[in-house]
Amino acid sequence: MSVLRDDFLWGGAVAAHQIEGGWQEGGKGISIADVMTAGGNGIPRRITDGVLPGENYPNHEASDFYHHYKEDIALMAEMGFRSFRTSIAWTRIYPNGDDQEPNEAGLQFYDDLFDELHKYNIEPVITLQHFEMPYHLARKYNGFMDHRCIDFFVKYARTCFERYKGKVHYWMTFNEINNQGADPCAHHMIQEGAILTTDDNPDNERMMYQSSLYELVASAEAVRVGHEIDPSNQIGCMIAYEPLYAADCNPESYIEMTEANHKRYWYMDVQCRGFIPNYMYKYWDRMGFDLKLSDADIKALKEGTVDYIGFSYYMSQTVAKGENNPHFNFYERKNTVNNPFLKKSDWGWPIDPEGLRYALCVIDERYNKPMMIVENGLGAYDQKLADGSVDDTYRIDYLKAHIKAMKEAVAEDGVNLLGYQMWAPIDIVSASSGEFDKRYGFIYVNKNNKGEGDLSRSRKKSFYWYKKVIASNGEELD
Repeated sequence: MSVLRDDFLWGGAVAAHQIEGGWQEGGKGISIADVMTAGGNGIPRRITDGVLPGENYPNHEASDFYHHYKEDIALMAEMGFRSFRTSIAWTRIYPNGDDQEPNEAGLQFYDDLFDELHKYNIEPVITLQHFEMPYHLARKYNGFMDHRCIDFFVKYARTCFERYKGKVHYWMTFNEINNQGADPCAHHMIQEGAILTTDDNPDNERMMYQSSLYELVASAEAVRVGHEIDPSNQIGCMIAYEPLYAADCNPESYIEMTEANHKRYWYMDVQCRGFIPNYMYKYWDRMGFDLKLSDADIKALKEGTVDYIGFSYYMSQTVAKGENNPHFNFYERKNTVNNPFLKKSDWGWPIDPEGLRYALCVIDERYNKPMMIVENGLGAYDQKLADGSVDDTYRIDYLKAHIKAMKEAVAEDGVNLLGYQMWAPIDIVSASSGEFDKRYGFIYVNKNNKGEGDLSRSRKKSFYWYKKVIASNGEELD
């Protein structure tokens, strides 16, 4: 008998901008993702001033799910998927973000997509904002630095809740909203809050926190509206969870670890508990940040707490007390150190299956809410063999170890886990590097970093392995 619940939501996860393509079809507007160029392994993506000729924007075509979704969903159904997490591209619904009326063609696309999923009894798990803010909102308002963007987001959320009532029951508001907190660099700030800035802007951290507060208010208001429209809606937050370990048993390293975790926890604290924790008020005072939040905003945070916690898990990080850091102020690019006990992926990400169990236990103890793992996967260089197959045993080994740790957290620690959606069941554009050759999928898409290939789909070795995992409800991992 499986340790997992009978209705466990096995599946996979993607984001609209990384898979759909069709960037100008059906009345879609330009999103932040549409002005991000290709990067590479260790080569950052650039954000351009609009869509410029001669630049390579990999999200414009991506995996062309916009035209292939029926074929792709059929392959997921063949694996036995019970759930599929994707996002709604905000600019398909409101092309500029501040439009008066929604775009019917965009609304119909997602109607058709959700109908196709239900045809195979696959539950949609839908994120409202997955690094896809309208570029117009960035240009005109500087994104969530402007309080008016709260109303634009809530209007968009209301449209989705009303249109897809009965078709979608699991929602999340902002994807990995806390990434920007651990590392307030231009890339994360533009991706998440549509703040047009550069890495050398000394005001970045203050702007990041102001934008984050308004995003949290927007999330809370959306939760309230979603429950008002359909009380049965389950609306969650979505957090990038990277456990932060102390590098040694020096007590100062544990203080560093605690302060570092604050930078990631506070978003969950607000979304789950409904108020800003004292440690963040103290930090902002210490940094001299004068942040704006009205009484109405504070009330909204209290009234819009989430039903469950969705989170991504790829790796852990390790911190040690740094020199000349009297207040233990943590910045991910400066204060993380190598963990000698862990191997790394081709992209330098520590591989730590036990960290997933640790994450589940800590979140469960801290918030006592249902959880869903909505991203977990291995980016790798997959090679097609002469017979057209892909032997990605390394991916199977990675996922097997993480699913084993997940099951131990349920069986031995009693965590309340709703589902597991691996990232990503089909090859897509990497959000961090803009590469196509950084592959995650069970399904191979014939395309490379140069954009070459016919976009045909084929099954990797891991495809058949995951099919057995789902059929056995996680019992058959070998």
